[in-house]
Amino acid sequence: MTRPRFNRILLKLSGEALMGQGQFGIDPDAVDALAKEIIAAREHCPGLCLVVGGGNIFRGMAAAAKGFDRASADYMGMLATVMNAIALQGALEKFGAETRVQSAIPMASVSEPYIRRRALRHIEKGRIVLFAAGTGNPYFTTDTAAALRAAEMGCDALFKGTSVDGIYSADPKKVKDAKRYETLSFSKVLSDDLKVMDAAAVALCRDNNIPIVVFNVRQAGNLAEVLSGRGMATIVQNEE
Repeated sequence: MTRPRFNRILLKLSGEALMGQGQFGIDPDAVDALAKEIIAAREHCPGLCLVVGGGNIFRGMAAAAKGFDRASADYMGMLATVMNAIALQGALEKFGAETRVQSAIPMASVSEPYIRRRALRHIEKGRIVLFAAGTGNPYFTTDTAAALRAAEMGCDALFKGTSVDGIYSADPKKVKDAKRYETLSFSKVLSDDLKVMDAAAVALCRDNNIPIVVFNVRQAGNLAEVLSGRGMATIVQNEE
């Protein structure tokens, strides 16, 4: 599949990507491996920013289903994303990258507040910006936060790192003959309720003409391969 060259992307990672083979928490080896992947990818894409989920520490929606107040649970989940962003920041800087963490919930002792123009300036200077605490509002997922920040940063694409090599018609781990898509339209994703990202995130990318590239982030070297146009991925974009 031929892909355009992307000069600036937002990489969306799930919190689970940081826990390695564990069932919970942050695995330093997994974080180091992710950091190396991200740094290697900069050869193909100089402008990089990230949003990391918090599901390896706390899931707001799951907690709400068990009786937590939904807004409070979502705020707890946002704090988990700050922990993940700081962990990934440490690993990136250990391997020589310049970074900044910007949090949508102000916490000046550990991160910068989210300021759009400052974030843009950091990216222009070659720093990797990690956006934490979602949108700063309950009832919004980190997928929606990723789409929002991708639009605000003028990104060429939103890269969604998963544990499979693209989007399938069904879960390929459960359905052996599930069809893998090379390309999809936003309308197809929404109408067929394909579990790529939540509907608000997909619609936001559609309305701002930001392609979503879904790839396997757990495969070593794959982020750089996909950015160079060689790796396997599914691209979601507006119909021509």
